[in-house]
Amino acid sequence: MAADRPAFRYRDDVLAELWKYGVRPREHTPPELVRAFINDLYRHELRRLRGSLLNQDFPKHEYLDRVVAIRDRYPVLALRPRQWLVQPTEFTRDVQASRLGDNRRMRAVEITKPGPPEVLALTERPVPVPAAGELLIKVAAAGVNRPDVMQRMGHYPPPAGITDIPGLEVAGTVESVGGDVRNWKAGDRVCALVAGGGYAEYCVAPEPQCLPVPERVDLLPAAAIPETFFTVWTNLFERGRLQAGESVLIHGGSSGIGTTAIQLARARSARVFATAGSAEKCAACEHLGAERAINYREADFVAVIKEATGGRGVDVVLDMVGGDYLARNLEILATEGRLVQIAVLGGAKGTLNLITMMQRRLTLTGSTLRARPLADKAAIAAAVHAHVWPLLEAGTVRPVIHATFPLSAAASAHRVLESGAHIGKLVLVV
Repeated sequence: MAADRPAFRYRDDVLAELWKYGVRPREHTPPELVRAFINDLYRHELRRLRGSLLNQDFPKHEYLDRVVAIRDRYPVLALRPRQWLVQPTEFTRDVQASRLGDNRRMRAVEITKPGPPEVLALTERPVPVPAAGELLIKVAAAGVNRPDVMQRMGHYPPPAGITDIPGLEVAGTVESVGGDVRNWKAGDRVCALVAGGGYAEYCVAPEPQCLPVPERVDLLPAAAIPETFFTVWTNLFERGRLQAGESVLIHGGSSGIGTTAIQLARARSARVFATAGSAEKCAACEHLGAERAINYREADFVAVIKEATGGRGVDVVLDMVGGDYLARNLEILATEGRLVQIAVLGGAKGTLNLITMMQRRLTLTGSTLRARPLADKAAIAAAVHAHVWPLLEAGTVRPVIHATFPLSAAASAHRVLESGAHIGKLVLVV
């Protein structure tokens, strides 16, 4: 009878959280049952907290903070039960491949458990099968990005139904196509934004998220284009509405995002400022087109920007720091300025002066990319192809590659990324 029961493959990051509560679900344990148990633990803690409040064990003003602290100990409850799974086994691509008689295997990097770079391990997986509307890409290279590190640490799980193999951008050649794909054929050079699966010899990608590798660009640098250029375009030019003649401050100017944003902003005739953490990185930012790069370890970027703009401030700030940068970013925004938040490396909470925001009519916005609907990503891909591809093909902008690593050395790439010593992108060569 057990053979007829459905099996469930829990995500590694979810298992790590469940183990903290002493819960180790078996293969046939439904996630709904486990979640109900965890929810009981959570509610029991809340009842105990309310009892402590009635007993006056702590001041009333601390109650909400303590509730939040308890909630933060149960991050898995923020996910629906089916989001705890890599996929239900009956729907995995492994099973699809078996049913289709495709027994090919591929090398891939998996996250054995949440933790430091050493948890990345080379393994073998079945070659995925493209569904309708998808391409199977023979990967030549894959970009390494900060979200990959967050996923490895258990802080940024893949969306429901997406492979647990990390990697958000690839370049290579089309191996085969699924049904309804009309514009691609085997052998075409392609680069693609994916929601996961890039650290492997083969990867599937939805057709709308695939773009032809630009002329004059090799496959290796092409792997550093999709995630970074898509992110910069949609945030700096769509959400941030940066226009020719306006000014922008780009934090993290020497990062993959930063080096891309500097080039695109300059190519579209904006006045560009940047921050970076060393003289070498500042020099790189200025070489790429920044009018002034500010070493944030030695100078106050607020004072520098105010002086450089005659006290006016900049029209747009592209920020990946967050935390206490929030108030400082608002201080240097010009009237009608826009702050675009794309990461929170310095913390998710900051102090906001609403009076400042109202008086200067400021806009605060931001976005993530990975979990957005296919239609959103398709629209971004079309815009990038129309506006950015001509710049890439003309050599006006280019992906900046700091270093490459073999697929087996993904852990080394992550160490470099976390060290912050790089200028530009890191790429895995498959």
